[in-house]
Amino acid sequence: MTVRRLRRAGITVLAGALMVVLAACAGLPTSGPVNPGVRIVDDGTSGDIAFIPKGPVKDATPQQIVEGFIAAGTGPTNNWETAQQFLAPSYKGTWKPQAGVTIYASGQRTLQQSASGDIVLTVSPVATVDATGEMSPASDNGPIPLTFKLAQQDDGQWRITQAPDGIVLDKAQFQAVFGDYALMYFDPTWTYLVPDVRWFPRYYAATNIAQGLVDGAPAPWLRGAVVSAFTDGARLELTSVPRQSNVAQVTLQDGARSLDQIALNRMQTQLEASLDVPGITSVDMLLPGGQQLTAQRVDVRSTAVAANPLVRTDDAFGFVSGTTISPIAGLSDALLQISVTDIEVNADRTVAAVRDASGAVLEVPADGPVRRLDSRPDLVAASIDPAGYIWSVPSNAPGSVIAYAPGGTSVPMSGGWSGASAVIAQRVSRDGTRLVAVVRDGDRYAIWGAGIQRDRNGAPTSLSSPVKKLATLSDAATDLTWLDASTLGVLAGAGQDQYVEAVHVGGFSDAPIRTPGDTSTLSGQTSNASVSDTDGELYAQRGANWQQLIGGVRVLAVQQGMPR
Repeated sequence: MTVRRLRRAGITVLAGALMVVLAACAGLPTSGPVNPGVRIVDDGTSGDIAFIPKGPVKDATPQQIVEGFIAAGTGPTNNWETAQQFLAPSYKGTWKPQAGVTIYASGQRTLQQSASGDIVLTVSPVATVDATGEMSPASDNGPIPLTFKLAQQDDGQWRITQAPDGIVLDKAQFQAVFGDYALMYFDPTWTYLVPDVRWFPRYYAATNIAQGLVDGAPAPWLRGAVVSAFTDGARLELTSVPRQSNVAQVTLQDGARSLDQIALNRMQTQLEASLDVPGITSVDMLLPGGQQLTAQRVDVRSTAVAANPLVRTDDAFGFVSGTTISPIAGLSDALLQISVTDIEVNADRTVAAVRDASGAVLEVPADGPVRRLDSRPDLVAASIDPAGYIWSVPSNAPGSVIAYAPGGTSVPMSGGWSGASAVIAQRVSRDGTRLVAVVRDGDRYAIWGAGIQRDRNGAPTSLSSPVKKLATLSDAATDLTWLDASTLGVLAGAGQDQYVEAVHVGGFSDAPIRTPGDTSTLSGQTSNASVSDTDGELYAQRGANWQQLIGGVRVLAVQQGMPR
């Protein structure tokens, strides 16, 4: 499921989910007559709905004040106006609700009064969101205490005098109030759009997206790996993004007037792709005073792959079509001359990155000699980027990542996956901006990501530092692939408990789907993945089930895109 589909699916259940979690967390009655509860307000700016929780009741106890304050984190309107009502007048303006979000598993919290009279909320975080909307999986340090101090005011009412900055929501509340939105950047060649997923309150989605894209910066792990057409002098003049007849109006500084048409078109492309939210069908870029800038969306290359699986059998290499295999001109013949265990094919289908039966990494072109690139022991499957660089790393030497240029020149990546004890799988994103890996991180398995920084000629020079932990896995993983520009497919578990899990970069994971057997390889795209088992049977995903296609498969290849 893509980022967009996830967000819209969440909107469908928005009201029901929040009503349930508020009842559970704010101590609302669960039986008896129906009483007025959360008021739902139609939002003319974002196209979504906003929730307005209840303010403090008279003579509430300190614990009830903290409970109400926590529940009021679901109401972001007017800078969490309702939550501010639980604060002492002297403390208002000090608490910073936009500092971030602590997200915990539903039902996993305790609220107790300490000996000093403070109220301590203890939660087990599953993720956090920072002030820019970037999500990170929680550390493995277990429950954390959040302390709230209160004082009785002159009118006898208890109010909060000290609280942690940010808000605290359980996962169901969070997904109801916040949505995931992709800030769209370009790769350095201006060929692909690259999503940088952020989480913003749905009520202020358009404004937050525009501020994040135009006035903000890429997430730290992507800086230097992606580029933006927005420059100083052409930032936001107005921070709000009003709507007129479903057209978002983004007013830029006067410096945008002097930009050339190429820059304006790229800016328009980034805004339209980023502001793909309910209630917005197009975007106008305006100058101060309301003059519209003339711009049109540029063509970008898709990262989609063919729906048909790409496989190697004993006597064929190509795309599965029914019970036949359609070869790739030149490349199929070249690959049939080699005994291979892993294959990844570039978008133009002219070169393959291969791990052969000896464990070495090869460059196999459709019309040239095969080159042995890497003979280090214990190599994981190789991955090829749009510039033709083939990425390789030994499983037992995580810091020794090397990118091999077309022709064989090696470019070591300083640091690599240092800090991991082993690398299980490694893949380059189809747009060439990100490298991800399943690593063993202490006694756990995790997915790490790094931005790929390149020189003016497109040669990789380094990986971003520090790397970004994208997910912590529940079980040992054996394979990893990109399903789309913002979703990873992970093959984890073993035997009858093996499964495929879709991990959304910058978000949560989908429910795992059990595999049909002892699966060895994963490939494909969102909602249409393919797996092959150790007996050579090939299966295609059909919803939550698998359809058997053909047998005799020796290798299920990974595709890095399609020819233009």
